[in-house]
Amino acid sequence: MPIESESGIHLTETDGSSGLDGDIGYIRYGFGEIHALKQGLHQRHIQMIALAGTIGTGVFLNSGQALAMAGPLGAFLAYSIVGLGVSSVVLTMGEMGALVPLSGGLVRYAEYFFDPAMSFANGWNQVYLYSVSLPAEIIAASVLVEFWVTINNAIWITVFSVLVLITALVFVRIYGELEFAFSILKIMLVIGLNIMALVITCGGGPDGESIGFRYWREPGPFVQYLGIKGSLGRFLGFWTSLQNAVFSYSGIQNITIPAAETRSPRQSIPRATRRLLYRILLFYVLSIFMIGLVVPSTDPTLLQLTGTASQSPFIIAARRARIKTAPSVINAIILTSAWSAGNTNMIFGSRILYGMAVHGHAPAVFKRLNRFSVPYMAISCIGSFLCLGYMSLSHPATVVFQWLRDIVAVATLVDWLIVCIVYLRFYYGCKKQGVDRHNELPWAAPYQPYFTWASLILFTLMLVTGGYSTFIHGHWDTETFVASYINIPIVLGLYFSYKFWKKTRIIALETIPLVGLIQFYLCNRVDEPEPQPRKGFAKFNILW
Repeated sequence: MPIESESGIHLTETDGSSGLDGDIGYIRYGFGEIHALKQGLHQRHIQMIALAGTIGTGVFLNSGQALAMAGPLGAFLAYSIVGLGVSSVVLTMGEMGALVPLSGGLVRYAEYFFDPAMSFANGWNQVYLYSVSLPAEIIAASVLVEFWVTINNAIWITVFSVLVLITALVFVRIYGELEFAFSILKIMLVIGLNIMALVITCGGGPDGESIGFRYWREPGPFVQYLGIKGSLGRFLGFWTSLQNAVFSYSGIQNITIPAAETRSPRQSIPRATRRLLYRILLFYVLSIFMIGLVVPSTDPTLLQLTGTASQSPFIIAARRARIKTAPSVINAIILTSAWSAGNTNMIFGSRILYGMAVHGHAPAVFKRLNRFSVPYMAISCIGSFLCLGYMSLSHPATVVFQWLRDIVAVATLVDWLIVCIVYLRFYYGCKKQGVDRHNELPWAAPYQPYFTWASLILFTLMLVTGGYSTFIHGHWDTETFVASYINIPIVLGLYFSYKFWKKTRIIALETIPLVGLIQFYLCNRVDEPEPQPRKGFAKFNILW
């Protein structure tokens, strides 16, 4: 007998269990979009997209600010702790995404596993996040060009905006190939910079001076932040650098957003998430460690918002070691990184908006697809926010970028919190219904639920204390306060407004439609071919 769950999902009752009700259930779950959207992303694309989300201006430019605020040991601990926390987020997203491979990622999981009102609230929070992230990256790209030539920024903003729009409106395969190429460049740059830092610290630079752990001894492993002396000042520096690390890791959780456009998502998504931890260790934790070896935390150029490669701590290290050829090469690859981030923000934001439209949480017009099977109306909506980039014409571009960056970081933290909450509902729903995650699901994340609980506590503390400096006498800053807390009332307002309007309830653990989703997975897993064993040098490929 057909029944309706609290989330509005059409189920059927047979032998005491719930499942998908034929074609009706297929449409209600939204799996029809897997065939509506073009599945143009291959295994190597989804792997490198996951990696590209973890490498950006946060590593190349803003990591120096973490060093200046917290010192080499403080910054190292901050990036390590946030890296572990976000690892839990990505692993849980991979588990849910392998079972529910739909466009929109967390927006869809919140609908099925927690509360439709949370799906609505976080969906619009993420649309807002990517709409703001997009012009921030375009501004960054336009300012990076000034390293070589100085002309009106409006020209470069227009050029990069048009490139991003063209990339998003054609086959998703084009986007995948671009991200693949950009990711290779960024990987090569990070590895090269870490090797350069190792050579410098061992005395292999032009000046022949061996540094070792000199800067850990003087000026020391920690920094007295905000002029506060003693252990409290050192702790506050470390705690503030946690917020800096959040921006650097922003976007890493979004591997499942283009799931409906990924071939064999139930194989590709788990593979991408399983390899995440060593990528974080290589591209973030190792990089921040090497920065602390070659640049003292007291270097005055670390906090200068130049907006070019000269702000990068790696460039500071090269200049201190008298290496003259590095800045132009690094600036060029950072430029492609900003362009890549703009492409990704456009793709992710438009797919979230499309997924919300499919589910009735956004106007139906955003479901329209063009001849290339991409949601062109959703892309046009997100693309309209590119015009915010022109704000940099009346204000210093680096100031506008920093303001947008702070807002993005807090919105990202809210998103991570919601991921943890939704996954815990999913986990305890499996436990309540007797679902063996390791045997019945396509893939199960390790160390659960303890890993997620620890991340939830960490992210909650970081969100509540994000603007603590504004409450210290003499340190009030309106921009910092607004950027640190504006997302809290926005998300809560959206959540409770939708609950009041639609009269939704938190889905009971026993009515979460896990059985129907598992049945659908079992019936359709034959559509995904078995992975072929790797041969020769392919066995050593750790990237895809």
